[in-house]
Amino acid sequence: MADPVALLDALDPEQRKVAEALRGPVRVLAGAGTGKTRAITHRIAYGVATGVYAPTEVLAVTFTTRAAGEMRSRLRQMGAGAVQARTFHSAALRQLRYFWPHVHGTELPTLTESKLGLVAAAARRHRLQADQALLRDLASEIEWAKVSNVHPDDYAKQAARRGRQVNNADPEVVGRVFGAYEEVKRSQGRMDMEDVLLLNAALLEDNEAVAAQVRRQYKWFVVDEFQDVSPIQSALLDLWLGGRDEICVVGDPAQTIYSFAGANADYLRQFPKKFPRAVSVELVRNYRSTPQVVAAANTLLEGTASQGVQLRAQRPAGPEVELRERPDEVAEAEAVAAHAERLHADGRPWSEMAVLFRINAQSENFEEALTARSIPYVVRGAARFFDRPEVREAVTRIRGAARADESADLLETVHATLAGMGWTQQPPTARGQTRDRWESWQALIDQAGEFAAAGGGLAAFVDELDRRAAEQHAPVADGVTLATFHAAKGLEWDSVFLCGLQDGTLPITYADTPAAVEEERRLLYVGVTRARVDLICSWAAARQPGGRAGRRPSRFLAPLLPQDQLHSRSASPRGARMCKSCGQPLASATEKKRGRHEGCPAPYDEELFARLKAWRKETADAISKPAFVVFTDATLEAIAERRPGSLDDLLRVSGVGRSKLDAYGADVLAVVAESA
Repeated sequence: MADPVALLDALDPEQRKVAEALRGPVRVLAGAGTGKTRAITHRIAYGVATGVYAPTEVLAVTFTTRAAGEMRSRLRQMGAGAVQARTFHSAALRQLRYFWPHVHGTELPTLTESKLGLVAAAARRHRLQADQALLRDLASEIEWAKVSNVHPDDYAKQAARRGRQVNNADPEVVGRVFGAYEEVKRSQGRMDMEDVLLLNAALLEDNEAVAAQVRRQYKWFVVDEFQDVSPIQSALLDLWLGGRDEICVVGDPAQTIYSFAGANADYLRQFPKKFPRAVSVELVRNYRSTPQVVAAANTLLEGTASQGVQLRAQRPAGPEVELRERPDEVAEAEAVAAHAERLHADGRPWSEMAVLFRINAQSENFEEALTARSIPYVVRGAARFFDRPEVREAVTRIRGAARADESADLLETVHATLAGMGWTQQPPTARGQTRDRWESWQALIDQAGEFAAAGGGLAAFVDELDRRAAEQHAPVADGVTLATFHAAKGLEWDSVFLCGLQDGTLPITYADTPAAVEEERRLLYVGVTRARVDLICSWAAARQPGGRAGRRPSRFLAPLLPQDQLHSRSASPRGARMCKSCGQPLASATEKKRGRHEGCPAPYDEELFARLKAWRKETADAISKPAFVVFTDATLEAIAERRPGSLDDLLRVSGVGRSKLDAYGADVLAVVAESA
């Protein structure tokens, strides 16, 4: 067993506070790179070493098997190897397998590996023509509905209220397919991964003996990545606790990037409200990144609804963050490859470099550019471009068309071939597999356009596609990582290239609400905080070589760009006021006063803003003062945007000082809570 004093001596002051807070409830707001896993594993080990915890009575829960394995490894090294460290699904499935036969007298339903076959059967019941991409999108939507406790009968109403969309499918039809999916699944004696959580929760809720046994087994709970908890996971956690409060949660609202899948950071923000005795600790010392990278990360979120802990760099200074405009996407990829080659020549391993982008379809240019320089690479979280099913099929069809008539027009043939597969000139409005497939096809369209502009014909284009595919399929062991921002979550590299940082790509076009745009900002923050030393950010002025250079850098880069570079790129006069929603210049006096264009959505909760104004009027009337003396409109807008859940959160809002916090803080939080 580890020495308790040595365990504490290995921690910084904030981490030590976490470790010493052995009795719950405890909330840890852990900024990127601040050693949250170190803090919570040392807390568990310290509790075991001091005899406060029996190791078999501790359940540590996280979201990925990799993270759970890392926790188990660290706990073993500190003499607490008997502690259970599992994912939510693993912990729930273990309990189900033990209790289900005793309670129901039957075998547990078979866990299905994929929903697609069941979703296809459900779609056929309602005569819905669904290809593989739509089936995958329907499966993802069913997952969201189930973790969000949305019943099939309520789906259409909830989809409209929450802005959910599955390609162009009618929400009523999606709801009926969802219901049919549940019927098909039950008839085959199967369960899916969401059922593991739902059935376990039902078992604990309906059977007091089972619940009591689980609560006797586990008396101490630790939950990692708490910003990613879904409604069903929160409900299951409450059932495990059974009214107790011996729980420590750790997370970072600034890294909430899975809201579309049901994650809800409000469980982390509102933790002190649910547990009034909660101890809150902020981990702020960033051990991962240089001061230059940390400053960029802090600046990116400063003054926004996503602002979290203010990171403090602990590493020595490094190179300045680079912000580069490139003429087009091909030039951007070539510049990245050249820079990576220079870094490697200076001693940087390929495996310590990553190229991150918004969507998988962006990888192809980088695959080509790296291949051209014989730089090894690995694609994380997706197949290589030419391995993707829609790309393989498209290339096969284009090759067939070329064999039928080698003299056919290149662009007409490629357009007609892909149109026959479902490509349209306008992209799908919704996110998901349907959109990803369209982006892959569009990449082929762009390649054909570039090839035709250079004088190439159809047969030569097919040879070019075959060449690219052959070269990019070479096996690699140690290579540059290519990944989306989402796939990079939880990882880190010495050198990180953030690419495609132009408006329309980040934030992506279908982020059409203030909340969705804010999540895109957090996605960029996650990308920035993956870098230890080198951070190179770039965007392309045009999509294709020779194309119109009309793109602007992502609005999120505005606080990082020098003023002359910002204004030269945005075509806006120096000092122009910009729309809070779309980032474009404001024209009329009315728009400037409002802070946004007439047609742009407000970046804050307008209903909450109205409630706050009504409260302010009542308060101002009661003290016979003008309303602005209580709070200005700008401060109320900021409150409505950030929705603070505690006095500490409220104090971070611009315009809220200590005296106003003391005078009005409790009332403001009450108004915010009422509108939740």
